[in-house]
Amino acid sequence: MITEDLYNEYFNHLLGGRRIECTRIVQGLLDQRIDIKELYVDLFQKSLYETGRLWETNKISVAREHLVTAITENLLNLVYPRLFHEEKNDKKAVISCTANEFHQIGGKMAADILETHGWSSYFLGANTPLDHMLAFIDEVKPDLVGMSLSVYFNMPSLIQGIEAVKAEFGSLDIAVGGQGLNWGGADKIKKYANTFCVFSLAELEKI
Repeated sequence: MITEDLYNEYFNHLLGGRRIECTRIVQGLLDQRIDIKELYVDLFQKSLYETGRLWETNKISVAREHLVTAITENLLNLVYPRLFHEEKNDKKAVISCTANEFHQIGGKMAADILETHGWSSYFLGANTPLDHMLAFIDEVKPDLVGMSLSVYFNMPSLIQGIEAVKAEFGSLDIAVGGQGLNWGGADKIKKYANTFCVFSLAELEKI
Protein backbone atom coordinates (compact mmCIF):
# COMPACT_ATOMS: atom_id res chain seq x y z
CA MET A 1 0.00 0.00 0.00
CA ILE A 2 2.93 2.33 0.70
CA THR A 3 4.58 2.73 -2.69
CA GLU A 4 8.03 4.27 -3.18
CA ASP A 5 6.42 7.35 -4.72
CA LEU A 6 4.07 7.77 -1.76
CA TYR A 7 6.93 7.35 0.70
CA ASN A 8 9.06 9.92 -1.12
CA GLU A 9 6.16 12.38 -1.18
CA TYR A 10 5.60 11.87 2.54
CA PHE A 11 9.29 12.16 3.40
CA ASN A 12 9.69 15.39 1.45
CA HIS A 13 6.74 16.90 3.26
CA LEU A 14 8.08 15.60 6.59
CA LEU A 15 11.52 17.16 6.14
CA GLY A 16 9.86 20.35 4.99
CA GLY A 17 7.80 20.51 8.16
CA ARG A 18 4.53 20.38 6.25
CA ARG A 19 2.38 18.72 8.89
CA ILE A 20 -0.95 19.13 7.08
CA GLU A 21 0.32 17.30 4.00
CA CYS A 22 1.78 14.51 6.14
CA THR A 23 -1.51 14.21 7.99
CA ARG A 24 -3.40 13.94 4.70
CA ILE A 25 -1.21 11.05 3.55
CA VAL A 26 -1.41 9.14 6.83
CA GLN A 27 -5.16 9.65 7.20
CA GLY A 28 -5.65 8.43 3.65
CA LEU A 29 -3.77 5.22 4.44
CA LEU A 30 -5.80 4.72 7.60
CA ASP A 31 -9.03 5.25 5.64
CA GLN A 32 -7.86 2.42 3.36
CA ARG A 33 -7.46 0.21 6.47
CA ILE A 34 -3.70 -0.15 6.18
CA ASP A 35 -2.14 -2.64 8.57
CA ILE A 36 -0.80 -0.69 11.55
CA LYS A 37 2.55 -2.47 11.53
CA GLU A 38 3.02 -1.65 7.84
CA LEU A 39 2.28 2.01 8.54
CA TYR A 40 4.71 2.11 11.44
CA VAL A 41 7.55 0.21 9.76
CA ASP A 42 7.32 1.33 6.12
CA LEU A 43 6.44 4.97 6.74
CA PHE A 44 7.21 6.17 10.26
CA GLN A 45 10.21 4.01 11.12
CA LYS A 46 11.77 4.23 7.66
CA SER A 47 11.50 8.02 7.59
CA LEU A 48 12.84 8.40 11.13
CA TYR A 49 15.84 6.19 10.38
CA GLU A 50 16.58 8.21 7.25
CA THR A 51 16.25 11.43 9.20
CA GLY A 52 18.70 10.10 11.77
CA ARG A 53 21.15 9.24 9.00
CA LEU A 54 20.88 12.73 7.53
CA TRP A 55 21.53 14.25 10.94
CA GLU A 56 24.52 12.00 11.63
CA THR A 57 26.07 13.02 8.31
CA ASN A 58 25.42 16.73 8.96
CA LYS A 59 22.94 16.99 6.11
CA ILE A 60 20.23 18.42 8.41
CA SER A 61 20.29 20.31 11.69
CA VAL A 62 19.25 19.14 15.15
CA ALA A 63 16.30 21.53 14.87
CA ARG A 64 15.15 19.80 11.66
CA GLU A 65 15.49 16.37 13.30
CA HIS A 66 13.43 17.55 16.26
CA LEU A 67 10.78 18.91 13.89
CA VAL A 68 10.49 15.55 12.14
CA THR A 69 10.18 13.77 15.50
CA ALA A 70 7.49 16.16 16.73
CA ILE A 71 5.41 15.77 13.56
CA THR A 72 5.70 11.97 13.71
CA GLU A 73 4.59 11.90 17.34
CA ASN A 74 1.51 13.94 16.38
CA LEU A 75 0.76 11.57 13.48
CA LEU A 76 0.78 8.61 15.85
CA ASN A 77 -2.31 10.11 17.47
CA LEU A 78 -4.26 9.49 14.25
CA VAL A 79 -3.96 5.74 14.91
CA TYR A 80 -5.73 5.86 18.29
CA PRO A 81 -9.28 5.28 16.95
CA ARG A 82 -8.11 2.02 15.35
CA LEU A 83 -6.61 0.85 18.64
CA PHE A 84 -9.79 1.52 20.56
CA HIS A 85 -11.76 -0.77 18.29
CA GLU A 86 -9.54 -3.81 18.79
CA GLU A 87 -11.04 -6.66 20.84
CA LYS A 88 -9.21 -6.90 24.16
CA ASN A 89 -7.90 -9.90 26.05
CA ASP A 90 -6.74 -9.99 29.67
CA LYS A 91 -3.06 -9.33 28.94
CA LYS A 92 -1.34 -6.16 30.18
CA ALA A 93 2.02 -4.58 29.40
CA VAL A 94 3.93 -1.65 30.84
CA ILE A 95 6.25 -0.03 28.29
CA SER A 96 8.83 2.49 29.44
CA CYS A 97 11.91 4.24 28.13
CA THR A 98 15.09 3.76 30.11
CA ALA A 99 15.99 6.50 32.59
CA ASN A 100 17.87 9.30 30.77
CA GLU A 101 16.39 8.08 27.48
CA PHE A 102 14.48 10.81 25.63
CA HIS A 103 13.64 9.01 22.37
CA GLN A 104 10.17 7.60 22.91
CA ILE A 105 8.58 6.95 19.51
CA GLY A 106 9.86 3.36 19.28
CA GLY A 107 8.42 2.48 22.67
CA LYS A 108 5.13 4.09 21.77
CA MET A 109 4.89 2.10 18.54
CA ALA A 110 5.63 -1.13 20.42
CA ALA A 111 2.84 -0.34 22.88
CA ASP A 112 0.45 0.29 19.99
CA ILE A 113 1.36 -3.01 18.29
CA LEU A 114 0.51 -4.84 21.51
CA GLU A 115 -2.83 -3.00 21.57
CA THR A 116 -3.63 -4.27 18.07
CA HIS A 117 -3.23 -7.80 19.44
CA GLY A 118 -5.69 -7.24 22.26
CA TRP A 119 -3.28 -6.25 25.03
CA SER A 120 -3.87 -3.30 27.33
CA SER A 121 -0.60 -1.39 27.16
CA TYR A 122 0.53 1.39 29.46
CA PHE A 123 3.17 3.58 27.84
CA LEU A 124 5.10 5.64 30.40
CA GLY A 125 7.08 7.75 27.95
CA ALA A 126 10.59 9.14 27.97
CA ASN A 127 13.03 9.30 30.86
CA THR A 128 10.80 7.51 33.37
CA PRO A 129 12.38 7.52 36.86
CA LEU A 130 13.08 3.98 37.95
CA ASP A 131 11.30 4.20 41.30
CA HIS A 132 8.15 5.52 39.64
CA MET A 133 8.24 2.76 37.03
CA LEU A 134 8.52 0.12 39.76
CA ALA A 135 5.62 1.64 41.69
CA PHE A 136 3.48 1.62 38.55
CA ILE A 137 4.36 -2.00 37.78
CA ASP A 138 3.31 -2.93 41.30
CA GLU A 139 0.01 -1.10 40.81
CA VAL A 140 -0.87 -2.50 37.37
CA LYS A 141 0.63 -6.01 37.76
CA PRO A 142 1.35 -6.53 34.05
CA ASP A 143 2.19 -9.73 32.20
CA LEU A 144 5.08 -8.02 30.42
CA VAL A 145 7.41 -5.06 30.96
CA GLY A 146 8.97 -3.47 27.89
CA MET A 147 12.04 -1.23 28.07
CA SER A 148 13.22 0.93 25.18
CA LEU A 149 16.89 1.79 24.60
CA SER A 150 17.64 4.16 21.74
CA VAL A 151 21.13 5.31 22.71
CA TYR A 152 23.75 2.71 23.60
CA PHE A 153 25.46 4.78 26.30
CA ASN A 154 22.27 4.46 28.36
CA MET A 155 22.94 0.72 28.67
CA PRO A 156 23.97 1.02 32.37
CA SER A 157 20.57 2.60 33.15
CA LEU A 158 18.85 -0.21 31.26
CA ILE A 159 20.72 -2.89 33.19
CA GLN A 160 19.92 -1.12 36.44
CA GLY A 161 16.24 -1.11 35.45
CA ILE A 162 16.23 -4.82 34.57
CA GLU A 163 17.90 -5.74 37.84
CA ALA A 164 15.46 -3.61 39.82
CA VAL A 165 12.44 -5.21 38.15
CA LYS A 166 13.89 -8.67 38.70
CA ALA A 167 14.57 -7.91 42.36
CA GLU A 168 10.98 -6.87 43.03
CA PHE A 169 8.97 -8.90 40.55
CA GLY A 170 10.97 -12.08 40.08
CA SER A 171 9.61 -14.06 37.15
CA LEU A 172 8.00 -11.13 35.30
CA ASP A 173 8.81 -11.20 31.57
CA ILE A 174 10.90 -8.28 30.27
CA ALA A 175 11.27 -7.32 26.59
CA VAL A 176 14.00 -4.91 25.54
CA GLY A 177 13.99 -3.11 22.20
CA GLY A 178 15.34 -0.04 20.48
CA GLN A 179 18.09 1.21 18.22
CA GLY A 180 20.61 1.08 21.06
CA LEU A 181 20.70 -2.72 20.77
CA ASN A 182 22.22 -2.43 17.30
CA TRP A 183 25.47 -1.36 18.95
CA GLY A 184 25.64 -4.47 21.12
CA GLY A 185 24.65 -5.41 24.63
CA ALA A 186 22.25 -8.24 23.77
CA ASP A 187 24.42 -10.76 25.63
CA LYS A 188 24.24 -8.62 28.77
CA ILE A 189 20.46 -8.63 28.59
CA LYS A 190 19.89 -12.30 27.75
CA LYS A 191 21.69 -13.47 30.87
CA TYR A 192 18.68 -12.40 32.95
CA ALA A 193 15.88 -14.95 33.29
CA ASN A 194 12.67 -14.26 31.36
CA THR A 195 14.35 -11.34 29.61
CA PHE A 196 14.72 -11.11 25.84
CA CYS A 197 15.65 -8.68 23.08
CA VAL A 198 13.23 -7.59 20.36
CA PHE A 199 14.88 -6.12 17.27
CA SER A 200 11.82 -5.16 15.25
CA LEU A 201 8.07 -4.60 15.48
CA ALA A 202 7.59 -7.69 13.32
CA GLU A 203 9.53 -9.75 15.85
CA LEU A 204 7.48 -8.30 18.70
CA GLU A 205 4.28 -9.16 16.84
CA LYS A 206 5.46 -12.72 16.25
CA ILE A 207 6.40 -13.19 19.92
